[in-house]
Amino acid sequence: MDERTERINHAARYVKSCIGNELPTVGIVLGSGLGNLAEQIENQVVIPYHDIPEFPMSTAVGHKGNFIYGTLGGKKVIAMQGRLHFYEGYPMELVTLGIRVMKLLGIEFLFVSNAAGGTNIEYHVGDLVIIKDHINMMPNPLIGPNLAEFGPRFPDMTCAYDLELQNLAEKIGIQLGLNLHRGVYFGSTGPTYETPAEIRFFREVGADLVGMSTIPEVIVARHCGIRVFGMSVVTNEANSRNVPRNFNDGDDVVKQAGIAADVMSELFRRMIEAL
Repeated sequence: MDERTERINHAARYVKSCIGNELPTVGIVLGSGLGNLAEQIENQVVIPYHDIPEFPMSTAVGHKGNFIYGTLGGKKVIAMQGRLHFYEGYPMELVTLGIRVMKLLGIEFLFVSNAAGGTNIEYHVGDLVIIKDHINMMPNPLIGPNLAEFGPRFPDMTCAYDLELQNLAEKIGIQLGLNLHRGVYFGSTGPTYETPAEIRFFREVGADLVGMSTIPEVIVARHCGIRVFGMSVVTNEANSRNVPRNFNDGDDVVKQAGIAADVMSELFRRMIEAL
């Protein structure tokens, strides 16, 4: 057996032993400052990453490093309270390990969230943006021998972000009185924030948002046949001029994401309830 498959199976068996026979149908990945959404999950089973065999630890600010299993919106869910990033030094196999573990646990839907910089001049701090597509400038997590038991060699990415779930989010957003955007997410490796010249380039090629995560998870989820919904919280307005007025700060990103987390939590809960 491929050692990657052994690692995935080993981790999945441990998590399953912690949660019992009633398996989740929805997986959630919570980004910087958004981990508090996990507090909305009822009847929680908390599984720290450091207890899971061969599972990496999240070192990023605002990432607690737990799987949270329980009930949200009347459905069994499992949330990653903190993700892994390529910039932490992990290979893409480990960055996306949690997605394949959740696949083996039975999830059919994946909700991914992140804190992102707004490259679209219409976006402001605190805005919620439905991710409609992405531009990937990170190493593709499917490079290497294909894990055929999870999916095909060349998975299609035409609708990487599920159109029905996007429409559902807009419908519920209207009910909640939210002004939701739909945008394109540009993924770079980080960990440096972008230069003004890079921001101007990202805008020119069609990016509304920029961040350092999410896309590897989405690619692996789609490879596995999981339906994906993605949402960004705009935590800083990207600086496209060489002036210090928009100096980026990691702690402030976490703070701004935390402010928006309650709104996003209610949106996710209602969407999951409607599945």
